[in-house]
Amino acid sequence: MEKAYLVLSNGKIFEGFRIGAEHDSIGEIVFTTGMEGYLETLTDPSYAGQIITQTFPLIGNYGVIEEDFEGKVCAKGYVVRELCEEPSNFRCQYPLDKFLKDHSIPGICGIDTRELTRIIREEGVMNAKICSSIPSDIADIRDYAVSRVVEIAGRTETEVFPAEGEEKYKVTLIDYGAKLNIIRCLQKRGCTVTAVPYNISAEAVLEAQPDGVMLSNGPGDPAENTYCIEQIRKMIGKVPIFGICLGHQLTALAMGGKSVKLKYGHHGANQPVKMDDGSRTFVTSQNHNYAVLSESLKGKGREIFFNANDLSCEGMEYADVNCFTVQFHPEACGGPKDTEFLFDRFLKMMGGERNA
Repeated sequence: MEKAYLVLSNGKIFEGFRIGAEHDSIGEIVFTTGMEGYLETLTDPSYAGQIITQTFPLIGNYGVIEEDFEGKVCAKGYVVRELCEEPSNFRCQYPLDKFLKDHSIPGICGIDTRELTRIIREEGVMNAKICSSIPSDIADIRDYAVSRVVEIAGRTETEVFPAEGEEKYKVTLIDYGAKLNIIRCLQKRGCTVTAVPYNISAEAVLEAQPDGVMLSNGPGDPAENTYCIEQIRKMIGKVPIFGICLGHQLTALAMGGKSVKLKYGHHGANQPVKMDDGSRTFVTSQNHNYAVLSESLKGKGREIFFNANDLSCEGMEYADVNCFTVQFHPEACGGPKDTEFLFDRFLKMMGGERNA
């Protein structure tokens, strides 16, 4: 195998072996703690602009199953301790290395991902480069910034997904980089889902008279999406709204709140989230680097979930305008599905139940 290097913006260098595409790549490096679900991770558009590090040591053991893909492939790179070259699974179609090559994702294996994870946890999210030789100057690594990635990850054309069985509601999904299982969770509950481009106008959404609007997950800094924020502001109070991940953050900004970048983000399928009264804890799947500052929304909304590890905001309710949002993934593919009941809450809202 060809030698490769992972060069961090703090100057640390890891030597390993190249996997996937053969070109060099710079991105924001993050780690994800999922023990399974690497296919869902690699096909999660929320990783646009980022190099993904898997903390679990062996990756690729069940190969690639295209049926499990969640969305656009937007990652800038992939880092693993050991890549399985001979997967064993009755659903396997081909090895993971072929997937990386087919989707032009450069990767590196054979490095100590535990040490790398500790560096990110202690120093915070930083930039990195996967390359074939050690660069003499790392200014380009330090200067890289994840920017305008919703334009890369978001939907550009409208598509309709029919309800399973009898249609109960019509939902418009604004796709900033949506995972497909959000659509599936709505379909199986009798919703016809019209997935629309990320840059659709509020007027166009409301003109279609949906029963509810779903704001999807997506990548990057929510604050830079000023047009999307303005469109959400125009829709609030006029139609039931449920926001997930980036949709949660954009809604908070539309309501006049603020967001902040976390030290190393939440990435993985084992994030503990508590209800506002502390009565229940859910294990959730998450993938984001930014969080809503709930205190910036006093008098406008109520925090309904918080992270049990760092106490950051995990959900908001805006009861007066028939809207609620969560930072985690209730559709959770892959990951726990403890919070799928939130889709049922959304259906109750569309059925006319206030504060469902």
